[in-house]
Amino acid sequence: MNIERVKRNSEGDITDVMFNNNIYSIDEAIMMAKEGKIEGVNVAKSRTGKEYLRSNPDDSENNNLDSLPTF
Repeated sequence: MNIERVKRNSEGDITDVMFNNNIYSIDEAIMMAKEGKIEGVNVAKSRTGKEYLRSNPDDSENNNLDSLPTF
């Protein structure tokens, strides 16, 4: 399953993701990505140690999380 849409807060941070017509919080999506249940993303850590989702690198920017449509 690939993430199809994202929801952002007022600061532009992704708070929720949508795939298969279901909505998941970013924390749920991070856990699902760790379990291999979401394709096309990996879990990274910021300098502060906070985990976040990142698109797997490829030659297309269209599938980057920041490029996905919002809901």
